[in-house]
Amino acid sequence: MSLKMEFVERAEKGETVASLASEFGISRAAGYKWLKRHKEEGFDGLEEKSRRPKSVPLATAEDIVLAVLALRKDHSTWGPRKLRVVLRRKLKSDTPSERTIARILKRADKIRQRRKRRPINVVEFAPNTTSKHPNDIWTVDFKGYWRARNGERCDPLTIRDAFSRYVLLALHSSSTLDAVKAAFQRLFRQHGLPNAIQCDNGEPFVCVTARGGLSRLSAWWVSLGIRLIRSRPGCPQDNGGHERMHADIAAEIESEPGASAEVEQRRLARWRQVFNHVRPHDALDGKTPAEIYKVTDRRPFRAVRYSYPEQMYRRRVSKNGRVGLKQETYFVGQALAGFDVGIELLDPMHARIWFHSLDLGILELVPDESCFPVQPRTAKARRAG
Repeated sequence: MSLKMEFVERAEKGETVASLASEFGISRAAGYKWLKRHKEEGFDGLEEKSRRPKSVPLATAEDIVLAVLALRKDHSTWGPRKLRVVLRRKLKSDTPSERTIARILKRADKIRQRRKRRPINVVEFAPNTTSKHPNDIWTVDFKGYWRARNGERCDPLTIRDAFSRYVLLALHSSSTLDAVKAAFQRLFRQHGLPNAIQCDNGEPFVCVTARGGLSRLSAWWVSLGIRLIRSRPGCPQDNGGHERMHADIAAEIESEPGASAEVEQRRLARWRQVFNHVRPHDALDGKTPAEIYKVTDRRPFRAVRYSYPEQMYRRRVSKNGRVGLKQETYFVGQALAGFDVGIELLDPMHARIWFHSLDLGILELVPDESCFPVQPRTAKARRAG
């Protein structure tokens, strides 16, 4: 405070604020502030004042905090919304908001943090999707829904041949396993089986929390001898040709919705006919997809019995997703129920799981007694024996 008093005294004797501020190492604004406080309050105004704000909007009265914590103690599973409804009956207009209640619970460490489940299987690199002939690679996706004028939802499932750009299917369909599987069954009988199917990481195509990313649908594809190609999460460019086709549907059909979902399906059928048989494609040197999509070698639609190497154990996955090995059972995934997997022993504690040629990762085994060293018997134990 002595410096402030000296500053004020010298300023009142006629020295300029600018020269004093430079000498005292302060700003001119601070100097004028000291002079103003001295003029209004005398030397008491030069005392350092508390920087605590006059009001704290986010502070909550102690009795309200205690009421929130007491109610939470009685109902440990209730969230801020339920707590606020009950508190309103007692606190009336003093009832805090849901966000304030949530903040109180968080500061008191009364919020249970949910464990985030990290995906077990993700794709980190762009897939190699060079297609060499028709039925080499099919691409599949849901367009993304829009609504007809009567409010009905239109959500087409689209499947196309990557080599010829031929649209095999553009059908309003449910995203359930049964509906999508039935659509593929019809195409397999009509066109034969592709060598590979490319899809994104959404359901029902992929389950990112399962071994190999397999869902029941993609496990069925693999059982037929079809290779699964997955795009990277959040990278639609990995399936750019299919997304470009969806842009055409959006521009030509979705932009001006029809009267109903039935009308939209008829419009999709006409659009598919034009796309395949009329519209020339620059990537095909001006030809239409129908001119290119001529399948001469058609793979039959039947399950493939895969031959695992002799050193592997072949096991059938039970309906609850488990396999048995050496008097123990291990969970490998319900998507594989009913299928055979190969178990490759790596060491007494680990095995690698295979589904056809797809590596499903490492399985930790329960060690048998042979893994533990035999302890020598003591003299006392030998006498007891």
